[in-house]
Amino acid sequence: MLQGKRIGLGITASHCTYEAILPVIDSLKDAGATVVPVITHSVLTAATRFGTGDEWIARIEGATGEKVISTIVGAEPFGPETPVDCMIIAPMTGNSISKFANAATDSPVLMAAKATLRNGSPVVLGISTNDALGLNSMNIMKLLNMKNVFFIPFGQDDPYRKPNSLISDFTLMVPTAAAALDNRQLQPLLIIHDKN
Repeated sequence: MLQGKRIGLGITASHCTYEAILPVIDSLKDAGATVVPVITHSVLTAATRFGTGDEWIARIEGATGEKVISTIVGAEPFGPETPVDCMIIAPMTGNSISKFANAATDSPVLMAAKATLRNGSPVVLGISTNDALGLNSMNIMKLLNMKNVFFIPFGQDDPYRKPNSLISDFTLMVPTAAAALDNRQLQPLLIIHDKN
C-alpha cells in the first residue's frame, strides 16, 4: 500500500496517545514505508506519568529504525534535499493545530510539514486535543479546507466528560496516508469511537 514511500511521522506533545502510535509505526513499515520520525521540543524534554523524553526517543527510534529529528534545522531539508512522499503528524495537539493553521513554524514537526507542503506533497493530521470543538474548531475548519492537508478520521473520545475533545482513530493512519497520496480524503471523516 505504501511500498517504497518515505513517510515523515511528526509527533507532538499529546503524551497519553504515544502508546497507541507505536503499533501504527509497525503498520506503516509493514505497508512498505520508511518512517522518519520528527518530534517537538516538548516530546524531547517533558517527563510525565507516561514516561520521559529519553524513554520515548528510544522507543520511537527502536520502532522506526531511524534517528529522531528534533531540531528545526534538522527538519528543513524535508523541503529541497530529503523530501518525504507524505508527512503524517500524529498525535497533533491543539497547540500545533493552531500554529499550523496560522502559518507559524516554530517546531521541527511544523517545519517538516511546511517543507512537505512546499513540495506539493500531502500532510496528514491525526488530531488529539481537548479543545477541538472549542476555540480550536476554527483552526480545524481552516485546515480541512487547505490544499494537500488530510485528516485521519476523528470523533469525540469522551463526549460527556470532555465535550470539546476530539481524537483521531490512529489505526486508520495507513489507509488515510494511502488515500492522501492519491489526493483523496479517507471517508467517513467523522467517526464514533467504540468506547462511547
